[in-house]
Formats: sequence, C-alpha cells, structure tokens
Amino acid sequence: MFCPNCGTQVAEQLKFCKRCGANLLGVRDAMTRGGGSGFDWGKTWVAEMLLSEEERERKRGVTLEEKRYNEIKAGIITAVAGLGAMLFFLLFMPAVAQNESKDAHILLRLWVTGLVPFLIGLAIIFNGVFLSKRIIEIKNRKLPGSPETGDLSDPTRVASLSDNASAAIPAFSVVETTTRPIPEAVEVRGDKEST
Repeated sequence: MFCPNCGTQVAEQLKFCKRCGANLLGVRDAMTRGGGSGFDWGKTWVAEMLLSEEERERKRGVTLEEKRYNEIKAGIITAVAGLGAMLFFLLFMPAVAQNESKDAHILLRLWVTGLVPFLIGLAIIFNGVFLSKRIIEIKNRKLPGSPETGDLSDPTRVASLSDNASAAIPAFSVVETTTRPIPEAVEVRGDKEST
C-alpha cells in the first residue's frame, strides 16, 4: 500500500504513515468499503432542505393532532402575553403620566398596544380549535382505512362505494372521441394477416 499523502510505500498493518503521519486506517477502510455504495444522499442536509414542511414533520413523527395542540398552545401563550402587556401598561402608565404632564394622554392610552397580541392569540386559538380540527378530519378521510373508505373486505361496502362513484361520473368523457377500440385478436397465417 502507498501513503495517499506522501506516496511512500508502507506495510499493510500500519495505522499511520512512518514518513508523514497520515491516517492510513481511514484510507484502508474507504478502499475496502467500496466506492460510493455507503453514501446515502437521503441522509444529507441537502435532502432535508428540499423536503416540504409536512414531510419534515412526518419524518420527525409529529402527527396532525400534535400540530393542532401546539397551535392552540401557541395561541394561549400569545393571548396571555398580550393580556399581560395590557395590564402592565394600564397599571404602570398612570403613575408615569403623573410626572409627564405634556404627553400624559399618550401614556394613558399605551395599554392598547397589548390588544394586538391578545387578539392575534385569540385568532390562533380559534384556528386551532375549530379550523384545524376540520382540516384533520378531511385529511383523515383521504387516508386509506379512514372512516370514508371503511373496511373494503366487505362486498356490500365495496358495492355501495362503486355505486356512489359511478353516480359521480359524468355521461361523457374527454377521451371518448380520441380513443379507438382495440381490434380483436389478429391471427397470423403464413405471410397474411386476418382479423
């Protein structure tokens, strides 16, 4: 074996080059492992960056219900922070306004700034409680084995699903005029074809 750093010939059992001290164990391991067979692009930061937010959450194991509860929790935190800011300014600013006679009317109305995060928090809570619940129900219906499809091993259930599906299909088709029926099997006899 030759050292990849200085090119000196070294014995196979050495872990480091005698001349330059390069790590030969890593080189030997890479040579015996094979070229690119051990590398997986799916485990790199580039692959992680290209995933959508939903795929990242699914990979981390975050369910839709957990996401909904986290949204409700964030709404509660935001609303309480806004409420706290309103109370702080409502109780603290009158004392400051007594010393400032010129801008007292502005300082007395500063509590309104806490109203913005309070209302945003209420909106996030409303979204988490009502709207996200509906979105989760819709997504669960689209998944296999969901309540909409049910158990497909029951023939009566399959028949009712196919009846519902055929009722939703319109009487015409986009490909109706562009497709042609496949001709019957062509028999080949010698050099001539017949249908």
